[in-house]
Amino acid sequence: MNKERMTSAKVLLTADRTLMSNYRNDEFLGFGTTAPPNVVPDWFFQLLFFPPIKTVNGIPVQAPYGLRKVEAQLLNEGFDVLTVDPDHLGKYLDDAEALGIHVMDPFGLGPASSTFSRILKTGEPYVAKHFRLLLEKPELAEAKKRGLKIIVGGPGAWQLRLRPKFVDDHGIDCVIDGEAEKVVGKIFRAAVEDGELPKFYEVNAKESPSLDEIPEIRNPSINGLIEIGRGCCRGCQFCSVTLRPLRWYPYEKIEKELQVNVNAEIKYAIIHAEDVLLYGSKTVLPEREKVLKLHTLCKRYVEALSWSHTSIAAVAAAPELVEEVAELILSDKQEWWGAEIGIETGSPELAKKVMPAKVRPFKPEQWPEVVKTAAGIMTDNNLVPACTLITGLPQETEDDVMKTIELMDDLKDFKSLIVPLFFVPLGRLKDKDWFTMEQMSDLQMELLIKCLRHDIYWAKVIMKSYFKGKWYSRILSFLYWLFVKIIERKAKSVYNMPLKTETRKVEAKT
Repeated sequence: MNKERMTSAKVLLTADRTLMSNYRNDEFLGFGTTAPPNVVPDWFFQLLFFPPIKTVNGIPVQAPYGLRKVEAQLLNEGFDVLTVDPDHLGKYLDDAEALGIHVMDPFGLGPASSTFSRILKTGEPYVAKHFRLLLEKPELAEAKKRGLKIIVGGPGAWQLRLRPKFVDDHGIDCVIDGEAEKVVGKIFRAAVEDGELPKFYEVNAKESPSLDEIPEIRNPSINGLIEIGRGCCRGCQFCSVTLRPLRWYPYEKIEKELQVNVNAEIKYAIIHAEDVLLYGSKTVLPEREKVLKLHTLCKRYVEALSWSHTSIAAVAAAPELVEEVAELILSDKQEWWGAEIGIETGSPELAKKVMPAKVRPFKPEQWPEVVKTAAGIMTDNNLVPACTLITGLPQETEDDVMKTIELMDDLKDFKSLIVPLFFVPLGRLKDKDWFTMEQMSDLQMELLIKCLRHDIYWAKVIMKSYFKGKWYSRILSFLYWLFVKIIERKAKSVYNMPLKTETRKVEAKT
């Protein structure tokens, strides 16, 4: 697609302001968008966590990876398509007949955003606010009067089923929930040809695309993120990803997407899968040669590399492999790398009930020791994760919470963020009740405060290493430090949380 020559298109694609950002070249700062407004001024928060992506005539130089996949599929099917920054939609709407909107967490109902909102007690999170503001743009209302069709899809599409009135009131014509490659063409064709559109289209298992049916992206993705596989073999009850078939991209497909980003002068990459360390494996054990070949390939193209996700059990099962990967990734230009990783609980009994395969090849009874072993391996190899815990699972008991608190005590020296999440009914538990702040027990509150103490301390340490060597480090370091201090003060006022904690004793050691 030649962006310089194309000035209009029948199909436009976009995402809200919180998603059309590269988060200062650090994907994990994007978690800040799940926080609610009013803790700090909006302009200040946006400056820190989701500044607008650079554009050329309103066309973003990078865009969310999922949006790039839809863009590529529509281009492959012969559509006239442009991906446009949300602040520049007005320039392109006159000739548009359909608008596709990518959503991650449109109402802030995801685990991170719903938890932040309840903890800080300050209203809708930024992800929800900016999705709403996008749909309320006056130029979009005018285009709707001319017949523009709005189609919404992405990982957060499931939330729109819960808000049908919002869908009707904001002129959304169709919601696609699921992997869309095999269906997105017929949906957009119906939109541009004034055909009938289903209000909600849930992609069934037979419509999940095979590897050959998943297109390579044509244009750069935010922060060089590329997919290396889909699905997960772990089968955790609280996760929807495990409902999809497991597929690993071949090296040739991965290389094509690396080349797209490198040709746009993106010198870093995030390789994305539910468990990067299991790349190419059909079991719960990493396959050493495949994983090393993957990282060797990536490092031929980029200077810096991170993972989107991996698993505690895979790390603990392959310490030598993690060390070999670290040797490939780390260099003078990259002293550490990150990944999102799920701890979820410190209770062997709860692990046995809701995520037995997440523990494999170990046994549920070993889970706390497995977590501590993996934490040591990550620390030794400068892998700094953003970890999650889930509280409020339907099967959780007070003893389970106590076991998680004990694990948090053991992890206080672990350089990481450990984010507590309230249970959200997804996956095979989608028919269960949501967990709310009002249901929290004293033990769950104690767990929450321990996580806050851990994260406030380590956020300050991580900030120092993240900005090290950058010319603007003093300015941004001060701004992020100021933000953390505001959160710290907010937490103290809401929960009467003492500022001096056990975690701070670590400061003398580091």
